[in-house]
Amino acid sequence: RNLNSKLKHSTVTNKCNDSTSSLRTNEIPEPVIVKATGLEEYALKTSTNVNNHINVPDVKYDNLTAIEGTDLGIGSMVQVTTDISEPLHGVLRWLGKSSENPRSILAGVELEEEHPHLPLTLSDGIYCGKRLFNCPTNRALFIPIEQCQPDERFIDKKREPQPGHSRSAFEDSDSRLFGNVECPSVPGSIGPLSKTSDLESVCGKFKGIQGHHNSCYLDATLFSMFTFTSVFDALLFRPKNQQDSDHYEQVQTVLREEIVNPLRKNLFVRADKVMKLRKLLEKLSSVTGLTCEEKDPEEFLNCLLSQILKADPFLKLNSGQEAFYYQLFVEKDERLLLPSVQQLFEQSFLASDIKLKQVPSCLIIQMPRFGKSFKMYPRILPSQLLDVTDIIEDSPRQCTVCGKLAHYECKDCFGQCGMGLESTAFCKPCLETVHSHAKRANHKAKFLSVPIDFSIMAEHCPVPRLYMELFAVVCIETSHYVTFVKAGSGHDVPWCFFDSMADRKGEQNGYNIPEMVSVPDLPEWLSDEGARMLHEQYPNDKQLPEHAKRLMCDAYMCMYQSPDVMMYR
Repeated sequence: RNLNSKLKHSTVTNKCNDSTSSLRTNEIPEPVIVKATGLEEYALKTSTNVNNHINVPDVKYDNLTAIEGTDLGIGSMVQVTTDISEPLHGVLRWLGKSSENPRSILAGVELEEEHPHLPLTLSDGIYCGKRLFNCPTNRALFIPIEQCQPDERFIDKKREPQPGHSRSAFEDSDSRLFGNVECPSVPGSIGPLSKTSDLESVCGKFKGIQGHHNSCYLDATLFSMFTFTSVFDALLFRPKNQQDSDHYEQVQTVLREEIVNPLRKNLFVRADKVMKLRKLLEKLSSVTGLTCEEKDPEEFLNCLLSQILKADPFLKLNSGQEAFYYQLFVEKDERLLLPSVQQLFEQSFLASDIKLKQVPSCLIIQMPRFGKSFKMYPRILPSQLLDVTDIIEDSPRQCTVCGKLAHYECKDCFGQCGMGLESTAFCKPCLETVHSHAKRANHKAKFLSVPIDFSIMAEHCPVPRLYMELFAVVCIETSHYVTFVKAGSGHDVPWCFFDSMADRKGEQNGYNIPEMVSVPDLPEWLSDEGARMLHEQYPNDKQLPEHAKRLMCDAYMCMYQSPDVMMYR
Protein backbone atom coordinates (compact mmCIF):
# COMPACT_ATOMS: atom_id res chain seq x y z
CA ARG A 1 0.00 0.00 0.00
CA ASN A 2 2.96 2.30 0.47
CA LEU A 3 4.27 1.46 -2.99
CA ASN A 4 3.56 4.88 -4.45
CA SER A 5 5.49 6.70 -1.75
CA LYS A 6 8.40 4.26 -2.09
CA LEU A 7 8.64 4.77 -5.83
CA LYS A 8 8.20 8.54 -5.93
CA HIS A 9 11.22 10.70 -6.87
CA SER A 10 13.65 7.74 -6.67
CA THR A 11 16.68 7.25 -8.96
CA VAL A 12 19.00 4.21 -9.15
CA THR A 13 20.18 1.84 -11.86
CA ASN A 14 20.11 -1.87 -12.41
CA LYS A 15 20.68 -4.43 -15.12
CA CYS A 16 18.21 -7.09 -16.18
CA ASN A 17 18.34 -10.48 -17.84
CA ASP A 18 18.50 -10.94 -21.58
CA SER A 19 14.93 -12.25 -21.61
CA THR A 20 11.83 -11.06 -19.78
CA SER A 21 10.78 -14.69 -19.45
CA SER A 22 13.60 -15.18 -16.93
CA LEU A 23 12.54 -13.13 -13.89
CA ARG A 24 14.01 -12.97 -10.41
CA THR A 25 12.34 -11.68 -7.24
CA ASN A 26 14.39 -8.81 -5.81
CA GLU A 27 13.59 -5.90 -3.54
CA ILE A 28 11.68 -2.91 -4.88
CA PRO A 29 14.08 -0.73 -6.90
CA GLU A 30 14.20 2.98 -7.23
CA PRO A 31 14.97 3.04 -11.02
CA VAL A 32 15.21 0.47 -13.77
CA ILE A 33 17.63 -0.11 -16.65
CA VAL A 34 16.09 -2.29 -19.36
CA LYS A 35 18.24 -4.22 -21.85
CA ALA A 36 17.01 -3.99 -25.40
CA THR A 37 16.81 -7.75 -25.90
CA GLY A 38 14.09 -8.03 -23.26
CA LEU A 39 12.02 -5.45 -25.08
CA GLU A 40 12.52 -7.23 -28.40
CA GLU A 41 10.92 -10.38 -27.04
CA TYR A 42 8.18 -8.32 -25.45
CA ALA A 43 7.49 -6.49 -28.72
CA LEU A 44 6.91 -9.76 -30.53
CA LYS A 45 4.33 -10.78 -27.98
CA THR A 46 2.36 -7.57 -27.64
CA SER A 47 2.28 -4.60 -29.95
CA THR A 48 4.67 -3.14 -32.52
CA ASN A 49 4.23 0.19 -30.73
CA VAL A 50 7.05 -0.82 -28.41
CA ASN A 51 9.64 -0.92 -31.19
CA ASN A 52 10.74 2.65 -30.62
CA HIS A 53 12.63 1.40 -27.53
CA ILE A 54 14.51 -1.44 -29.18
CA ASN A 55 17.42 0.51 -30.63
CA VAL A 56 18.44 1.74 -27.17
CA PRO A 57 21.03 -0.67 -25.65
CA ASP A 58 20.22 0.02 -21.99
CA VAL A 59 17.12 2.05 -21.13
CA LYS A 60 17.07 3.74 -17.73
CA TYR A 61 13.62 4.63 -16.34
CA ASP A 62 12.87 7.24 -13.69
CA ASN A 63 9.65 6.69 -11.76
CA LEU A 64 6.61 8.88 -12.34
CA THR A 65 3.33 9.26 -10.47
CA ALA A 66 1.27 10.79 -13.30
CA ILE A 67 1.37 11.75 -16.97
CA GLU A 68 1.29 15.51 -17.43
CA GLY A 69 -1.57 16.84 -19.52
CA THR A 70 -3.65 13.66 -19.12
CA ASP A 71 -5.92 12.02 -16.58
CA LEU A 72 -3.57 9.05 -16.29
CA GLY A 73 -1.63 8.40 -13.11
CA ILE A 74 -0.87 5.68 -10.59
CA GLY A 75 -4.20 4.09 -9.66
CA SER A 76 -6.02 5.06 -12.88
CA MET A 77 -8.42 2.55 -14.41
CA VAL A 78 -7.15 1.95 -17.95
CA GLN A 79 -7.72 -0.13 -21.04
CA VAL A 80 -4.74 -1.43 -23.00
CA THR A 81 -4.82 -1.67 -26.78
CA THR A 82 -2.84 -4.44 -28.47
CA ASP A 83 -2.80 -5.93 -31.95
CA ILE A 84 -3.60 -9.43 -30.70
CA SER A 85 -6.88 -9.02 -28.77
CA GLU A 86 -9.71 -6.77 -27.75
CA PRO A 87 -8.73 -4.05 -25.26
CA LEU A 88 -7.50 -5.38 -21.92
CA HIS A 89 -8.65 -3.70 -18.70
CA GLY A 90 -6.71 -3.03 -15.54
CA VAL A 91 -5.17 -0.51 -13.14
CA LEU A 92 -2.07 1.60 -13.77
CA ARG A 93 0.37 0.56 -11.05
CA TRP A 94 3.78 1.89 -12.22
CA LEU A 95 5.13 4.55 -14.60
CA GLY A 96 8.70 5.08 -15.76
CA LYS A 97 10.18 7.78 -18.03
CA SER A 98 13.22 6.95 -20.13
CA SER A 99 16.23 9.10 -19.24
CA GLU A 100 17.47 8.61 -22.81
CA ASN A 101 14.24 9.80 -24.39
CA PRO A 102 11.88 11.79 -22.12
CA ARG A 103 9.01 11.10 -24.52
CA SER A 104 9.38 7.36 -23.97
CA ILE A 105 7.29 6.26 -20.99
CA LEU A 106 6.76 2.66 -19.88
CA ALA A 107 3.60 1.70 -17.99
CA GLY A 108 3.02 -1.22 -15.61
CA VAL A 109 -0.61 -2.34 -15.57
CA GLU A 110 -2.26 -4.84 -13.22
CA LEU A 111 -4.83 -6.62 -15.38
CA GLU A 112 -8.30 -7.42 -14.07
CA GLU A 113 -7.98 -11.05 -15.14
CA GLU A 114 -5.40 -13.54 -16.32
CA HIS A 115 -5.22 -14.13 -20.08
CA PRO A 116 -3.55 -17.52 -20.54
CA HIS A 117 -4.87 -17.80 -24.11
CA LEU A 118 -2.98 -14.68 -25.26
CA PRO A 119 0.76 -14.63 -26.17
CA LEU A 120 1.65 -12.07 -23.50
CA THR A 121 4.69 -11.87 -21.24
CA LEU A 122 3.12 -11.38 -17.80
CA SER A 123 4.47 -11.40 -14.25
CA ASP A 124 3.49 -10.56 -10.68
CA GLY A 125 4.94 -7.04 -10.88
CA ILE A 126 8.53 -7.98 -11.74
CA TYR A 127 10.02 -6.48 -14.90
CA CYS A 128 13.48 -7.42 -16.15
CA GLY A 129 14.37 -8.97 -12.81
CA LYS A 130 13.18 -5.98 -10.78
CA ARG A 131 10.04 -5.79 -8.67
CA LEU A 132 8.19 -2.59 -9.52
CA PHE A 133 4.90 -3.42 -7.77
CA ASN A 134 3.03 -6.36 -6.26
CA CYS A 135 0.05 -8.15 -7.81
CA PRO A 136 -1.20 -11.72 -8.39
CA THR A 137 0.84 -13.94 -10.69
CA ASN A 138 0.35 -13.39 -14.43
CA ARG A 139 -1.46 -10.08 -13.98
CA ALA A 140 1.34 -7.51 -14.54
CA LEU A 141 1.73 -6.21 -18.10
CA PHE A 142 4.41 -3.67 -19.10
CA ILE A 143 3.73 -1.62 -22.25
CA PRO A 144 4.42 1.87 -23.69
CA ILE A 145 2.08 4.47 -22.25
CA GLU A 146 0.72 5.09 -25.76
CA GLN A 147 -1.13 1.80 -25.47
CA CYS A 148 -3.03 2.97 -22.36
CA GLN A 149 -6.24 4.98 -22.39
CA PRO A 150 -8.74 5.73 -19.62
CA ASP A 151 -11.14 2.82 -19.14
CA GLU A 152 -14.22 3.74 -21.18
CA ARG A 153 -16.45 1.96 -18.69
CA PHE A 154 -15.73 4.62 -16.07
CA ILE A 155 -15.47 7.81 -18.13
CA ASP A 156 -17.26 10.75 -16.55
CA LYS A 157 -20.69 11.15 -18.10
CA LYS A 158 -20.49 14.95 -17.90
CA ARG A 159 -18.51 14.92 -21.15
CA GLU A 160 -20.21 15.93 -24.34
CA PRO A 161 -21.03 13.07 -26.73
CA GLN A 162 -18.87 12.62 -29.82
CA PRO A 163 -20.13 14.19 -33.07
CA GLY A 164 -22.70 11.98 -34.73
CA HIS A 165 -23.72 10.28 -31.48
CA SER A 166 -26.78 11.19 -29.45
CA ARG A 167 -26.45 11.93 -25.75
CA SER A 168 -28.77 9.04 -24.85
CA ALA A 169 -26.61 6.57 -26.76
CA PHE A 170 -23.48 7.96 -25.09
CA GLU A 171 -24.99 7.69 -21.61
CA ASP A 172 -26.24 4.17 -22.29
CA SER A 173 -22.73 2.80 -22.86
CA ASP A 174 -22.12 1.93 -19.20
CA SER A 175 -25.50 0.22 -19.03
CA ARG A 176 -24.41 -2.16 -21.77
CA LEU A 177 -20.98 -2.73 -20.23
CA PHE A 178 -22.45 -3.72 -16.87
CA GLY A 179 -25.44 -5.82 -17.86
CA ASN A 180 -27.80 -3.43 -19.64
CA VAL A 181 -29.48 -2.37 -16.38
CA GLU A 182 -30.33 1.31 -15.96
CA CYS A 183 -29.12 3.07 -12.82
CA PRO A 184 -30.11 6.75 -12.91
CA SER A 185 -29.02 9.17 -10.22
CA VAL A 186 -31.71 9.93 -7.64
CA PRO A 187 -31.55 13.40 -6.03
CA GLY A 188 -33.24 14.40 -2.80
CA SER A 189 -33.95 12.30 0.27
CA ILE A 190 -35.11 8.68 0.00
CA GLY A 191 -35.90 6.75 3.16
CA PRO A 192 -34.75 3.17 3.75
CA LEU A 193 -36.89 0.30 2.49
CA SER A 194 -39.74 -0.16 4.93
CA LYS A 195 -40.55 -3.41 6.69
CA THR A 196 -40.99 -5.95 3.92
CA SER A 197 -43.51 -8.66 4.81
CA ASP A 198 -42.97 -10.33 1.44
CA LEU A 199 -39.20 -9.99 1.22
CA GLU A 200 -39.02 -12.82 -1.30
CA SER A 201 -40.76 -10.67 -3.92
CA VAL A 202 -38.01 -8.01 -3.96
CA CYS A 203 -35.09 -10.45 -3.96
CA GLY A 204 -33.37 -11.94 -6.97
CA LYS A 205 -30.51 -11.27 -9.37
CA PHE A 206 -29.40 -7.72 -10.25
CA LYS A 207 -30.52 -6.64 -6.79
CA GLY A 208 -28.29 -4.65 -4.46
CA ILE A 209 -24.87 -3.23 -5.34
CA GLN A 210 -22.99 -4.62 -8.33
CA GLY A 211 -19.45 -5.73 -7.55
CA HIS A 212 -16.41 -4.97 -9.68
CA HIS A 213 -12.66 -5.34 -9.27
CA ASN A 214 -12.35 -6.39 -5.60
CA SER A 215 -15.17 -4.12 -4.40
CA CYS A 216 -16.95 -6.71 -2.21
CA TYR A 217 -15.63 -5.17 1.05
CA LEU A 218 -17.30 -1.89 0.14
CA ASP A 219 -20.45 -3.38 -1.44
CA ALA A 220 -21.33 -5.53 1.58
CA THR A 221 -20.65 -2.68 4.02
CA LEU A 222 -22.70 -0.07 2.15
CA PHE A 223 -25.59 -2.50 1.62
CA SER A 224 -25.63 -3.22 5.36
CA MET A 225 -25.45 0.46 6.32
CA PHE A 226 -28.16 1.94 4.12
CA THR A 227 -30.65 -0.49 2.58
CA PHE A 228 -33.06 -1.09 5.47
CA THR A 229 -31.93 1.32 8.21
CA SER A 230 -31.50 5.07 8.64
CA VAL A 231 -28.99 4.87 11.49
CA PHE A 232 -26.21 6.25 9.25
CA ASP A 233 -28.33 8.83 7.40
CA ALA A 234 -26.78 11.79 9.21
CA LEU A 235 -23.71 11.15 7.04
CA LEU A 236 -25.75 11.96 3.93
CA PHE A 237 -27.03 15.37 5.01
CA ARG A 238 -24.60 17.07 7.41
CA PRO A 239 -23.83 20.54 6.01
CA LYS A 240 -20.23 21.35 5.16
CA ASN A 241 -18.24 23.28 7.78
CA GLN A 242 -14.87 25.02 7.83
CA GLN A 243 -13.00 21.85 8.83
CA ASP A 244 -14.24 19.87 5.82
CA SER A 245 -12.25 19.45 2.62
CA ASP A 246 -13.16 21.15 -0.64
CA HIS A 247 -14.40 17.79 -1.94
CA TYR A 248 -16.70 17.07 1.04
CA GLU A 249 -19.95 17.90 -0.75
CA GLN A 250 -18.85 16.02 -3.87
CA VAL A 251 -18.25 12.82 -1.88
CA GLN A 252 -21.49 13.27 0.05
CA THR A 253 -23.49 13.83 -3.16
CA VAL A 254 -22.01 10.78 -4.90
CA LEU A 255 -22.73 8.63 -1.84
CA ARG A 256 -26.29 9.94 -1.49
CA GLU A 257 -27.48 10.37 -5.10
CA GLU A 258 -25.43 7.76 -6.97
CA ILE A 259 -25.50 4.93 -4.40
CA VAL A 260 -27.85 5.20 -1.39
CA ASN A 261 -30.90 6.74 -3.07
CA PRO A 262 -30.83 4.41 -6.13
CA LEU A 263 -30.36 1.46 -3.77
CA ARG A 264 -33.40 2.43 -1.73
CA LYS A 265 -35.59 3.43 -4.67
CA ASN A 266 -34.68 0.82 -7.28
CA LEU A 267 -32.75 -1.77 -5.24
CA PHE A 268 -29.85 -1.68 -7.69
CA VAL A 269 -26.57 0.24 -7.95
CA ARG A 270 -24.37 -0.31 -10.99
CA ALA A 271 -20.61 -0.85 -10.57
CA ASP A 272 -19.59 2.35 -12.36
CA LYS A 273 -21.56 4.39 -9.81
CA VAL A 274 -19.63 2.77 -6.97
CA MET A 275 -16.39 3.36 -8.85
CA LYS A 276 -17.05 7.12 -8.67
CA LEU A 277 -16.97 6.88 -4.89
CA ARG A 278 -13.93 4.59 -4.92
CA LYS A 279 -11.99 7.06 -7.09
CA LEU A 280 -12.80 9.92 -4.73
CA LEU A 281 -11.77 7.89 -1.69
CA GLU A 282 -8.52 6.90 -3.41
CA LYS A 283 -7.80 10.53 -4.24
CA LEU A 284 -8.73 12.11 -0.91
CA SER A 285 -7.71 9.59 1.76
CA SER A 286 -4.45 8.05 2.96
CA VAL A 287 -5.62 4.56 1.94
CA THR A 288 -4.18 3.45 -1.40
CA GLY A 289 -5.53 0.81 -3.76
CA LEU A 290 -9.21 1.52 -3.09
CA THR A 291 -10.07 1.27 -6.80
CA CYS A 292 -8.47 -2.10 -7.38
CA GLU A 293 -7.08 -3.94 -4.36
CA GLU A 294 -8.68 -6.17 -1.74
CA LYS A 295 -9.49 -4.19 1.41
CA ASP A 296 -11.32 -4.76 4.69
CA PRO A 297 -14.56 -3.06 5.80
CA GLU A 298 -12.81 -1.24 8.65
CA GLU A 299 -10.34 0.32 6.21
CA PHE A 300 -13.25 1.62 4.16
CA LEU A 301 -15.08 2.90 7.25
CA ASN A 302 -11.99 4.70 8.52
CA CYS A 303 -11.41 6.26 5.12
CA LEU A 304 -15.01 7.40 4.54
CA LEU A 305 -16.19 8.27 8.05
CA SER A 306 -13.05 9.55 9.74
CA GLN A 307 -10.86 11.04 7.02
CA ILE A 308 -13.35 12.40 4.48
CA LEU A 309 -16.81 12.89 6.03
CA LYS A 310 -15.30 13.60 9.47
CA ALA A 311 -18.31 12.07 11.19
CA ASP A 312 -18.80 12.14 14.94
CA PRO A 313 -17.49 8.77 16.26
CA PHE A 314 -20.28 6.41 17.34
CA LEU A 315 -18.45 5.13 20.42
CA LYS A 316 -17.23 7.35 23.25
CA LEU A 317 -15.23 5.50 25.92
CA ASN A 318 -14.65 6.56 29.50
CA SER A 319 -10.92 6.37 28.76
CA GLY A 320 -11.33 9.45 26.57
CA GLN A 321 -10.99 7.50 23.33
CA GLU A 322 -13.51 7.58 20.49
CA ALA A 323 -14.09 5.06 17.71
CA PHE A 324 -16.40 4.05 14.87
CA TYR A 325 -16.22 0.34 15.63
CA TYR A 326 -15.14 -1.95 18.46
CA GLN A 327 -12.69 -4.84 18.03
CA LEU A 328 -13.28 -7.74 20.42
CA PHE A 329 -10.13 -8.63 22.36
CA VAL A 330 -10.56 -11.79 24.41
CA GLU A 331 -8.55 -14.77 25.57
CA LYS A 332 -9.93 -18.02 24.22
CA ASP A 333 -12.10 -19.89 26.71
CA GLU A 334 -11.94 -23.59 25.81
CA ARG A 335 -15.18 -24.16 27.72
CA LEU A 336 -17.12 -22.06 25.21
CA LEU A 337 -18.13 -24.36 22.35
CA LEU A 338 -20.51 -21.90 20.70
CA PRO A 339 -19.83 -18.44 22.17
CA SER A 340 -22.31 -15.66 21.55
CA VAL A 341 -21.42 -12.09 20.65
CA GLN A 342 -22.97 -11.08 24.00
CA GLN A 343 -20.51 -13.29 25.92
CA LEU A 344 -17.46 -12.15 23.97
CA PHE A 345 -18.55 -8.51 24.13
CA GLU A 346 -18.78 -8.56 27.92
CA GLN A 347 -15.51 -10.49 28.30
CA SER A 348 -13.74 -7.93 26.13
CA PHE A 349 -15.02 -4.93 28.11
CA LEU A 350 -14.12 -6.67 31.37
CA ALA A 351 -10.56 -7.43 30.22
CA SER A 352 -10.07 -3.91 28.84
CA ASP A 353 -11.52 -2.28 31.98
CA ILE A 354 -13.44 0.30 29.98
CA LYS A 355 -17.03 1.46 29.62
CA LEU A 356 -19.06 3.44 27.13
CA LYS A 357 -20.01 6.93 28.26
CA GLN A 358 -23.42 6.66 26.58
CA VAL A 359 -25.59 4.27 24.59
CA PRO A 360 -24.53 4.64 20.94
CA SER A 361 -27.04 4.87 18.11
CA CYS A 362 -24.92 2.31 16.25
CA LEU A 363 -22.43 -0.27 17.49
CA ILE A 364 -20.19 -2.08 14.99
CA ILE A 365 -18.36 -5.05 16.52
CA GLN A 366 -15.44 -6.88 14.89
CA MET A 367 -15.19 -10.56 15.69
CA PRO A 368 -12.02 -11.97 17.32
CA ARG A 369 -10.23 -13.11 14.20
CA PHE A 370 -6.93 -12.06 12.70
CA GLY A 371 -6.35 -11.70 9.00
CA LYS A 372 -8.64 -13.49 6.60
CA SER A 373 -8.01 -17.01 7.86
CA PHE A 374 -7.31 -17.28 11.62
CA LYS A 375 -10.43 -17.47 13.77
CA MET A 376 -10.27 -17.67 17.55
CA TYR A 377 -13.55 -19.62 17.62
CA PRO A 378 -14.69 -21.84 14.73
CA ARG A 379 -18.27 -20.71 15.30
CA ILE A 380 -19.77 -17.59 16.87
CA LEU A 381 -23.49 -16.94 17.41
CA PRO A 382 -24.51 -13.33 16.61
CA SER A 383 -26.78 -12.21 19.46
CA GLN A 384 -30.12 -10.87 18.20
CA LEU A 385 -30.33 -8.46 21.13
CA LEU A 386 -27.19 -7.06 22.76
CA ASP A 387 -27.60 -6.12 26.42
CA VAL A 388 -25.37 -3.09 26.99
CA THR A 389 -26.71 -2.16 30.45
CA ASP A 390 -23.57 -3.17 32.31
CA ILE A 391 -21.05 -1.50 30.01
CA ILE A 392 -22.59 2.02 30.12
CA GLU A 393 -20.89 4.34 32.60
CA ASP A 394 -23.22 5.80 35.26
CA SER A 395 -26.18 3.77 33.97
CA PRO A 396 -28.44 2.30 36.69
CA ARG A 397 -27.66 -1.38 37.28
CA GLN A 398 -29.43 -4.20 39.04
CA CYS A 399 -28.05 -6.14 42.00
CA THR A 400 -27.30 -9.65 40.76
CA VAL A 401 -28.57 -11.15 44.05
CA CYS A 402 -31.75 -9.29 45.03
CA GLY A 403 -32.58 -7.31 41.90
CA LYS A 404 -32.58 -3.92 43.62
CA LEU A 405 -30.56 -0.89 42.52
CA ALA A 406 -26.84 -1.69 42.63
CA HIS A 407 -24.30 0.69 44.16
CA TYR A 408 -21.15 -1.43 43.85
CA GLU A 409 -19.27 -3.34 41.20
CA CYS A 410 -16.87 -6.22 41.91
CA LYS A 411 -15.14 -7.45 38.75
CA ASP A 412 -13.49 -10.27 40.71
CA CYS A 413 -16.97 -11.80 41.06
CA PHE A 414 -17.42 -12.09 37.28
CA GLY A 415 -19.25 -15.35 36.57
CA GLN A 416 -19.41 -16.44 40.23
CA CYS A 417 -22.86 -15.18 41.15
CA GLY A 418 -24.50 -15.31 37.74
CA MET A 419 -23.57 -14.85 34.09
CA GLY A 420 -21.62 -12.07 32.41
CA LEU A 421 -21.10 -8.52 33.65
CA GLU A 422 -24.51 -8.65 35.29
CA SER A 423 -22.88 -10.85 37.95
CA THR A 424 -20.55 -8.03 39.06
CA ALA A 425 -23.21 -5.57 40.36
CA PHE A 426 -24.38 -5.54 44.01
CA CYS A 427 -26.36 -3.45 46.44
CA LYS A 428 -24.51 -2.79 49.71
CA PRO A 429 -26.18 -5.50 51.85
CA CYS A 430 -25.69 -8.20 49.20
CA LEU A 431 -22.09 -7.10 48.59
CA GLU A 432 -21.29 -7.58 52.28
CA THR A 433 -23.04 -10.95 52.42
CA VAL A 434 -21.36 -12.34 49.29
CA HIS A 435 -17.92 -11.14 50.35
CA SER A 436 -18.19 -12.56 53.85
CA HIS A 437 -17.14 -15.88 52.29
CA ALA A 438 -13.44 -16.65 52.64
CA LYS A 439 -13.06 -17.21 48.86
CA ARG A 440 -14.07 -13.62 48.17
CA ALA A 441 -12.45 -11.90 51.14
CA ASN A 442 -9.72 -10.34 49.00
CA HIS A 443 -12.04 -9.03 46.27
CA LYS A 444 -11.96 -5.30 45.65
CA ALA A 445 -15.28 -3.63 44.85
CA LYS A 446 -15.74 -0.07 43.65
CA PHE A 447 -18.59 2.37 44.15
CA LEU A 448 -20.97 2.92 41.23
CA SER A 449 -22.19 6.38 40.33
CA VAL A 450 -25.97 6.42 39.99
CA PRO A 451 -27.97 9.37 38.58
CA ILE A 452 -29.68 11.23 41.44
CA ASP A 453 -33.03 11.28 39.63
CA PHE A 454 -33.08 7.52 39.36
CA SER A 455 -31.95 7.04 42.97
CA ILE A 456 -35.06 8.92 44.06
CA MET A 457 -37.34 6.70 41.94
CA ALA A 458 -35.49 3.43 42.57
CA GLU A 459 -38.00 2.20 45.17
CA HIS A 460 -40.93 2.70 42.81
CA CYS A 461 -39.73 1.35 39.44
CA PRO A 462 -37.61 -1.57 38.25
CA VAL A 463 -34.08 -1.00 36.99
CA PRO A 464 -34.31 -0.73 33.18
CA ARG A 465 -32.11 -2.80 30.90
CA LEU A 466 -30.66 -1.31 27.72
CA TYR A 467 -30.66 -3.34 24.51
CA MET A 468 -29.39 -2.87 20.98
CA GLU A 469 -30.78 -4.73 17.98
CA LEU A 470 -28.74 -6.74 15.48
CA PHE A 471 -29.37 -5.53 11.91
CA ALA A 472 -26.46 -6.86 9.84
CA VAL A 473 -23.73 -9.50 9.88
CA VAL A 474 -20.89 -8.99 7.40
CA CYS A 475 -19.12 -12.28 6.64
CA ILE A 476 -15.88 -13.28 4.90
CA GLU A 477 -14.76 -16.49 3.24
CA THR A 478 -11.63 -16.83 1.07
CA SER A 479 -11.21 -13.04 0.89
CA HIS A 480 -14.78 -12.45 -0.32
CA TYR A 481 -17.23 -10.38 1.74
CA VAL A 482 -21.00 -10.93 1.80
CA THR A 483 -23.66 -9.84 4.29
CA PHE A 484 -26.88 -10.83 6.04
CA VAL A 485 -29.19 -7.85 6.58
CA LYS A 486 -32.42 -7.48 8.54
CA ALA A 487 -35.19 -5.96 6.41
CA GLY A 488 -36.29 -3.42 9.01
CA SER A 489 -36.55 -3.09 12.78
CA GLY A 490 -38.50 -5.35 15.12
CA HIS A 491 -38.77 -8.93 16.32
CA ASP A 492 -40.50 -10.67 13.40
CA VAL A 493 -38.71 -8.91 10.54
CA PRO A 494 -37.28 -11.20 7.81
CA TRP A 495 -33.63 -11.34 6.79
CA CYS A 496 -31.90 -11.43 3.41
CA PHE A 497 -28.46 -12.51 2.19
CA PHE A 498 -26.55 -10.27 -0.24
CA ASP A 499 -23.60 -11.06 -2.50
CA SER A 500 -22.39 -8.36 -4.90
CA MET A 501 -20.62 -10.98 -7.05
CA ALA A 502 -23.02 -13.92 -6.82
CA ASP A 503 -22.70 -14.69 -10.53
CA ARG A 504 -20.81 -13.49 -13.59
CA LYS A 505 -21.65 -12.97 -17.25
CA GLY A 506 -18.74 -13.23 -19.70
CA GLU A 507 -15.03 -13.25 -18.96
CA GLN A 508 -12.60 -10.51 -20.06
CA ASN A 509 -15.28 -7.95 -20.88
CA GLY A 510 -17.93 -9.46 -18.64
CA TYR A 511 -19.61 -8.18 -15.49
CA ASN A 512 -20.66 -9.43 -12.06
CA ILE A 513 -24.28 -10.07 -11.14
CA PRO A 514 -25.33 -9.09 -7.59
CA GLU A 515 -28.06 -11.05 -5.84
CA MET A 516 -30.37 -10.78 -2.83
CA VAL A 517 -31.75 -14.00 -1.35
CA SER A 518 -34.43 -14.28 1.34
CA VAL A 519 -33.32 -16.34 4.36
CA PRO A 520 -36.51 -17.21 6.28
CA ASP A 521 -34.74 -19.63 8.65
CA LEU A 522 -32.23 -17.09 9.95
CA PRO A 523 -34.25 -15.88 12.99
CA GLU A 524 -34.57 -19.50 14.11
CA TRP A 525 -30.82 -20.06 13.70
CA LEU A 526 -30.13 -17.01 15.87
CA SER A 527 -32.39 -18.20 18.70
CA ASP A 528 -30.74 -19.99 21.62
CA GLU A 529 -32.61 -23.23 20.98
CA GLY A 530 -32.21 -23.12 17.21
CA ALA A 531 -28.49 -22.42 17.45
CA ARG A 532 -28.01 -25.24 19.96
CA MET A 533 -29.82 -27.73 17.70
CA LEU A 534 -27.80 -26.67 14.65
CA HIS A 535 -24.55 -26.92 16.58
CA GLU A 536 -25.31 -30.41 17.88
CA GLN A 537 -26.88 -31.76 14.69
CA TYR A 538 -24.04 -30.59 12.41
CA PRO A 539 -20.69 -30.89 14.25
CA ASN A 540 -18.91 -30.71 10.88
CA ASP A 541 -19.01 -27.18 9.41
CA LYS A 542 -19.35 -28.55 5.88
CA GLN A 543 -22.63 -30.24 6.84
CA LEU A 544 -24.29 -27.02 7.98
CA PRO A 545 -26.87 -25.42 5.67
CA GLU A 546 -25.01 -23.02 3.36
CA HIS A 547 -26.31 -19.78 4.84
CA ALA A 548 -26.09 -21.07 8.42
CA LYS A 549 -22.43 -21.93 7.83
CA ARG A 550 -21.66 -18.45 6.54
CA LEU A 551 -23.54 -16.83 9.42
CA MET A 552 -21.87 -18.79 12.23
CA CYS A 553 -18.47 -19.72 10.79
CA ASP A 554 -17.62 -16.67 8.67
CA ALA A 555 -18.96 -13.72 10.72
CA TYR A 556 -16.50 -10.81 10.48
CA MET A 557 -18.48 -7.83 11.73
CA CYS A 558 -21.84 -7.48 13.53
CA MET A 559 -23.82 -4.24 13.35
CA TYR A 560 -26.24 -3.19 16.11
CA GLN A 561 -28.56 -0.20 16.39
CA SER A 562 -30.62 1.43 19.12
CA PRO A 563 -34.00 2.48 17.65
CA ASP A 564 -34.61 4.71 20.68
CA VAL A 565 -31.30 6.59 20.46
CA MET A 566 -31.60 6.88 16.65
CA MET A 567 -34.62 9.13 17.07
CA TYR A 568 -32.71 11.95 18.71
CA ARG A 569 -29.01 11.43 17.89
